[in-house]
Amino acid sequence: MTKQKIGFGIVGTGAIASHHAAAIRAYEGSELVAVCSSNETRAKAAQDKFGVEAYHNYTDFLQNEAIDAVCICTHSGNHLEPGLAAAEAGKHILTEKPIEVNLDRADQLIRACEASGVKLGVIFQNRFKPGYLKVKEALDKGAFGKLIMGIAAINWYRDPSYYQTSDWKGTLKGDGGAALINQGIHTIDLLLDAMGEVETVFGQVKTVVHDIEGEDLGAAILNFKNGAMGSITGGTALYPGYPERLEIYGEQGSVILEAGKITHWNLKGSGKEEDIPSSAEQSGSSDPMAIDFKLHLAQIKDFVEAIHENRNPLVDGHTGRKSLELILGIYRSSREGKPLKL
Repeated sequence: MTKQKIGFGIVGTGAIASHHAAAIRAYEGSELVAVCSSNETRAKAAQDKFGVEAYHNYTDFLQNEAIDAVCICTHSGNHLEPGLAAAEAGKHILTEKPIEVNLDRADQLIRACEASGVKLGVIFQNRFKPGYLKVKEALDKGAFGKLIMGIAAINWYRDPSYYQTSDWKGTLKGDGGAALINQGIHTIDLLLDAMGEVETVFGQVKTVVHDIEGEDLGAAILNFKNGAMGSITGGTALYPGYPERLEIYGEQGSVILEAGKITHWNLKGSGKEEDIPSSAEQSGSSDPMAIDFKLHLAQIKDFVEAIHENRNPLVDGHTGRKSLELILGIYRSSREGKPLKL
């Protein structure tokens, strides 16, 4: 008999862990079983905060038989090690984005999950926004015709304290970079999902405002394998920070989303812009915690159903790897000062 509720454990108890915990508890098919933090003091604080058993020893945490799946909420450059241990223990894995900070570490995690027969999902919760779901449905039907241009703009701002109060954000080892790999990756993931695979990229990144190793400003020109062109701009130095924007253009029409909300939808022959359903969408353009857990809830639901149905989650490891590969290509293109073929 299939277990009704999937038991989740969360490793890493920083700010994003609260979104995971709230989403797990809000879905009837899952329950929060335990959390694990980096030391005894933090574990005690996490136990008081989340009201479940807390561990500071990860090996002991994984031995909890009530845990079926592990949410990895550690910093970006520390997804691999807890992921390998969880896979070896037979636990399914849902990791925060990016999947890791380089392709070798990402591939190690993907291979380990495949070898152990466990599911691997990567958090890209904007895939579940109603506005994007409508766009994706239209793209799958070919409503916009042959695609010719895709644009992602993540022109955000972070106060200096965002980096100063963290020992990993903006570092190459902990964050893998900065503005594109941390903030921009969500909209870059949507761009790739909408437009398809990239053939060549010419990128440039700079650090102009913040005292960090990674970039706070970046731009790239893309050529997609389907013949379309594209561009990306992003940053955390662009005061005051504007809602992220995704623009898709085809031979038969176009659509623009801001913060996941459709603001323009035009198709040839329709005579006028289509009525756009109103919806209140949230953006982390200036505040990283200005989003709630509801989109994480949608992804938790998909992940639990993937376990029960023995299918891949909507965003599996291979899918989550694509945006990482493109962003690392932008970084490399900037270092080498020339276009790169992916």
